[in-house]
Amino acid sequence: MKKYKGYLIDLDGTIYMGNNRIPAGERFVHRLQEAHIPYLFLTNNTTKSPRVVQKRLLNEFNIDTPEDTIYTASLATVDYMNDLGLEKTVYIIGEDGLKEAIYEAGYKKDRENPAYVVVALDTDLTYEMLALATFAIQKGAKFIGTNPDLNLPSHRGLLPGAGSLITMLEAATRVKATYIGKPEAIIADKAVEHLGLVKSDLLMVGDNYLTDIKTGLNNDIDSLLVTTGFTKPEEVPHLPLAPTYVVASLDEWEV
Repeated sequence: MKKYKGYLIDLDGTIYMGNNRIPAGERFVHRLQEAHIPYLFLTNNTTKSPRVVQKRLLNEFNIDTPEDTIYTASLATVDYMNDLGLEKTVYIIGEDGLKEAIYEAGYKKDRENPAYVVVALDTDLTYEMLALATFAIQKGAKFIGTNPDLNLPSHRGLLPGAGSLITMLEAATRVKATYIGKPEAIIADKAVEHLGLVKSDLLMVGDNYLTDIKTGLNNDIDSLLVTTGFTKPEEVPHLPLAPTYVVASLDEWEV
């Protein structure tokens, strides 16, 4: 089995499940820390800032990790916007984690003529917000979708995710969004850059074939599917392209 110099790691379904611990996930991170192997938690969740995620990992899941080991789709969105270098005006559909990241990077809210429209999950979404985003995109604003997740798992079932809202605006504007989060190349390339390693030395670890594992498959990064979350063991034989590795528990993986 190949030894990897760094890891990209999903959170929900891999290290924890909702509010529930996955002890094998916690032990996996502790082994990486003990071996001084660099890692980056890579999440499509834009509702929480890295600071909030860091505190949650410590207080609820026994993982003490630096804030800079947490890379969200919000941060990848900011990095992408900075690379484009347009005027720093934006209209955001999204929650505090996304808004904090974008506004802290110096972007200003503009409801009428923003350079960017950024759309993510927003549980306080209104029709007027969709209308403002539609008008701005029609005027030429750069349309960014933070992540393509159509659904969000919850105790109630599968809720509409960011991808559902973005798809609605794509239909209304007839403009295709630029997607940032897993499994897109933008977040993968930025994460690799942040770790300072080459792709061949990295392993993408996650529970969701459609996001985590496809991040690896689509971006020439080896992948490890752990069947503790979204993708179930019975689905594995029928996956269109196999992950590099599959385990039932991260206790099975030697770092």
